[in-house]
Amino acid sequence: MRGVVRAGLITLAAIQVVLGLWTALFPASFYNDVPTVDWTPPYSEHLFRDFGGATLGIAVVVIAAAVWFELRIVVLALVAYLLFSAPHLVFHAHHLRTDSPLAVVLVIVLALSVLLPLLLIFAARSALGPRTT
Repeated sequence: MRGVVRAGLITLAAIQVVLGLWTALFPASFYNDVPTVDWTPPYSEHLFRDFGGATLGIAVVVIAAAVWFELRIVVLALVAYLLFSAPHLVFHAHHLRTDSPLAVVLVIVLALSVLLPLLLIFAARSALGPRTT
């Protein structure tokens, strides 16, 4: 179970690193090339670079949790991840273009971005919590 939790943390961190670097370094590309992002204009380079930096900050916390692998840090990192992913899911669920085939895919991916950290919190509590003899 410990391996599953660590692999989940590494997966979430990798996603955040890719998105964070892309958004911070190439904000116009992120806006133009990621489906659905341009559904809520206008484009703001400042906002996208700030978002990229915040995303990289979440990645650092999740990486630290995977490295130090202590229950409190793991739960803290996953809660930080959820504080972004849950409102992100809610926003997109309310602002989807129902005529787009991407709508269903987007909701599934964003729902998984909430479900995975939640499952990892419960798995971490089991795998890293106090041992009883």
